[in-house]
Amino acid sequence: MQLIWPTPATTLDDDGLRDLYAPDRSRAGLRVNFVTSLDGAVEVGGYSRGLSGRADQRVLGLLRQHCDALIVGAGTLRHEGYGAIRLDPARRSWRVEQGLAEVPTLVVVTAALDLDPAQGAFAEAPVRPIVLTHAGAPAQRRAALEAVADVLVHGSDEVDLAAGVASLHERGLRQVLCEGGPHLFGSLLAAGVVDELFLTVSPLLAGPGADRIIAGPPCEDPVPLRPAHIVEADGMLLTRYIR
Repeated sequence: MQLIWPTPATTLDDDGLRDLYAPDRSRAGLRVNFVTSLDGAVEVGGYSRGLSGRADQRVLGLLRQHCDALIVGAGTLRHEGYGAIRLDPARRSWRVEQGLAEVPTLVVVTAALDLDPAQGAFAEAPVRPIVLTHAGAPAQRRAALEAVADVLVHGSDEVDLAAGVASLHERGLRQVLCEGGPHLFGSLLAAGVVDELFLTVSPLLAGPGADRIIAGPPCEDPVPLRPAHIVEADGMLLTRYIR
């Protein structure tokens, strides 16, 4: 993998890559990670992994290595078949050396609580997951999930994501990584809590029909970001933008 901007082409070793993707731990923040085709598709054949590759998966691993919490929407959790969040021994050891928990905490955002407590993401989780929901969510489903996760209620009839993310920070989960999906990204952006975007551009043309990386409520104004770096690997461009 080569850093091609802002410096001339520089081959990155493991330490260099890890440092390049490190967050600013002097403050709390929320980072979003997505992959897209050249023509803006968020999926191929219904799944994001159709756009991914070794380089993109490596960056995903690095972002998970650095984060305190990994947040996803319930639809993404079900559709992508999330299992328990685990890291390899080297990454777990590095996290402990940095004073972090061995693995990040999984956080699932859901309005309907339409989740299976027996799914591996909950039942096999090495760290008790968190569910963010609202006060109007079904009480019976909430009770079932409370057996396997901490259920946090923010908002009366829809999830208040600004309050939800703030509560994660208050719990010490200061660096939050969002892996989607598009509706959660859109809601986080509308809530004003997105600080960074990591976008991998895959060298594929997916054609018409696929969704974009963002969906949901409109934003009042475009959100300006500044580029931080561009890495190239296997024809993919791996970019980082900061608010």
